[in-house]
Amino acid sequence: MAKPFKTPLNRNSQTSLEAKQKFEQNLIKEGLTRQQVIEMERSLAKFANGMDSLVRIPFTKQGVGADAALSTIPVAGDVAGLLLTSYAFMLGRKLGVPAKKLIPAVRLALIDLVVGVVPVAGPVMDIFLRPSRKTLEIVREHMQVEYGIQETAHIDRPFMHESLQKKQQQSKFWQNPIVSWFYLHVPDILGLIVLVLLAVAVWTLGVWFIGLFATNT
Repeated sequence: MAKPFKTPLNRNSQTSLEAKQKFEQNLIKEGLTRQQVIEMERSLAKFANGMDSLVRIPFTKQGVGADAALSTIPVAGDVAGLLLTSYAFMLGRKLGVPAKKLIPAVRLALIDLVVGVVPVAGPVMDIFLRPSRKTLEIVREHMQVEYGIQETAHIDRPFMHESLQKKQQQSKFWQNPIVSWFYLHVPDILGLIVLVLLAVAVWTLGVWFIGLFATNT
């Protein structure tokens, strides 16, 4: 009997199924569920925001957080920052990230500790080192490769994502994909509105000044 011909679609489906099974096995091995991973990664994102980018520099990914603020306190503040950053490492390990993968983030935290004692330059350098954010990046890559978790809304907008999840448990209205998208992007929409209003204000003011100058001349 001739063997059934496997179409590319069938091979892709089989590969997808094998990958899904592998992800599930990896989760079981670590004693985790997909939902637990998402919640823990979201907690890490919230922590990283607080430590490294609580106040973000407009139009950049750089920011200032508790780590930079603590570094203004000589020695004690830098040690406290390192101890707090260890929480990010702990979450990474709980999520099954091997210790060797976290070495770049640990190295960054130690450099942060050393340069943090330098007056003025230390707090400035803290803005760019961001060990907690580096930990999040390492964890994100591990989650994608080992658990197949590709979505990023829970780390891009951790606070909004957590709020949306609670709303979705209370009403099906918030489960609508369009409604969910708009809710998650409320800060972006408000920011865009503010920028438009500022542009209109600058334009109006410019026209008024030009008209005033023309009248006086």
